[in-house]
Amino acid sequence: MEGSASEMALSVMHAGVLKAWDSVNWRATVQLGGSVASWVKAVPVSRAIPSTEMTVGRQVAVLLFDPTNPADGVVVAVWA
Repeated sequence: MEGSASEMALSVMHAGVLKAWDSVNWRATVQLGGSVASWVKAVPVSRAIPSTEMTVGRQVAVLLFDPTNPADGVVVAVWA
């Protein structure tokens, strides 16, 4: 596992809504929960999530490793 304990402590999980899905590059655009203006683009998606589950409008969980750089994260779950 890379990163110091202080870096790892900065990781934050957010709920959001899937706004766009790029099945070629396996990236998502997500509107983070509680924010109309906060959309994160080109977020990597876990390959464990089937492409068929990535339907616009579904709820997603996004793990952000660096809160100051929302694009440095990964979509780890999707649900209805």
